[in-house]
Amino acid sequence: MTRAGRWVFGRLDAGQAWRDLAGKGINYDVSEVRGPAWNIDTHRHALPAERPGPPEPDGSWEQACRLVRDYEFSPPEIVRALYDPDAPLAGRDMLLEARWHAIHFYCGVRVTEVVDETRDDGRRVWGWAYETLDGHLERGKVTYQVVKHPGSGRVEFVAESYSQGAPSLGRITFLGWRLFGRRTQLRFYRRCGERLRAFTEAALRGETVPASPPPRVGPLVTAPSDTSVSRLDSLAIHRVGPG
Repeated sequence: MTRAGRWVFGRLDAGQAWRDLAGKGINYDVSEVRGPAWNIDTHRHALPAERPGPPEPDGSWEQACRLVRDYEFSPPEIVRALYDPDAPLAGRDMLLEARWHAIHFYCGVRVTEVVDETRDDGRRVWGWAYETLDGHLERGKVTYQVVKHPGSGRVEFVAESYSQGAPSLGRITFLGWRLFGRRTQLRFYRRCGERLRAFTEAALRGETVPASPPPRVGPLVTAPSDTSVSRLDSLAIHRVGPG
């Protein structure tokens, strides 16, 4: 393991925490999902447009799909991920680090769906979804999709989700989630759209995106690639599987 790898998630043995996800299951049943107890959201973000018609080779849609596949859009100041890049996307386990000031929460998700289709109205859609595992702060599912509208050439990033705080959270964590979790959640989706647009624009200008290889923990990679590794992270409060 590299020196950076030892510190990528502070004091946490990130590799072991990721391996432990294999024994965890999805922490909710879809039959439970209904408002108002659950937040049900759709967040849309415009990306650089293309000419009308199917996606252009190396165009906005293809560049955005590549970035979404590798979780490069995630804002590292809010959420970072650790995963095996050699594992198939479908079924991939990801250890997420949710960062809230000096408290870092480590929770697992699993990719349970890959979307790759042309819909009846001609929209070309690619993306994937993950669902929360036992011990996660939340319960729910997020689907990230890149959509090309062939009639207009419009390209957009769409994040659809349903979620709620895990009922098994401790009292202090639950109260903190009620006070700050939703606000952080909405800021996360806003920043995802901002980053994906900026990175897609940079790629279309011919810039190398990401600009550098991601930090690694053995065979695992950290996403996004611009995650900065600091020894100060070792001073944060680490909570693994708080839910």
